[in-house]
Amino acid sequence: MAIDQAKSFTPINIAVLTVSDTRTAADDTSGDILAARVTSAGHNLAARMIIRDDAALLADQFDAWIDDAQIDAIVSTGGTGLTGRDVTPEALSRIDQARDIPGFGELFRWLSFKTIGTSTVQSRACAVVARGTYIFALPGSNGAVKDGWDGILAEQLDSRNRPCNFVELMPRLREA
Repeated sequence: MAIDQAKSFTPINIAVLTVSDTRTAADDTSGDILAARVTSAGHNLAARMIIRDDAALLADQFDAWIDDAQIDAIVSTGGTGLTGRDVTPEALSRIDQARDIPGFGELFRWLSFKTIGTSTVQSRACAVVARGTYIFALPGSNGAVKDGWDGILAEQLDSRNRPCNFVELMPRLREA
């Protein structure tokens, strides 16, 4: 990461969503890791929630947070695998005006390959930008959350990162 020291850091408001049929606030370790990394990076944890693997419920929550002017980005953990209950990508496909960010999933799997080898092909990690809000969908394991945040999001959500970053694009995301 190339940090422009002459530029000041701009914190953004990030919501964290854990997608799981089994996790509770008491044992949501991947959500805990993600929330801790968001705040330790200097960003604001705008909201945090656990929702079961249900595409309609997830899409409704994503839409509610997209429409909340106090939320700039959403990072979800879970629901990106291959089983029938893994429906986070399907929920994202229901979001009105969602535009894929294909490089996110590609880069995630490349980074993940270094950690878990060919098992990374089972990941459907993905990202979209919808109506001015970024949504990043990570797998539910602690390692995947660390790979996704440390290897991609920490840099791309840092306004000082050069040559470019997601934060500097935020004022222009709603352009027609």
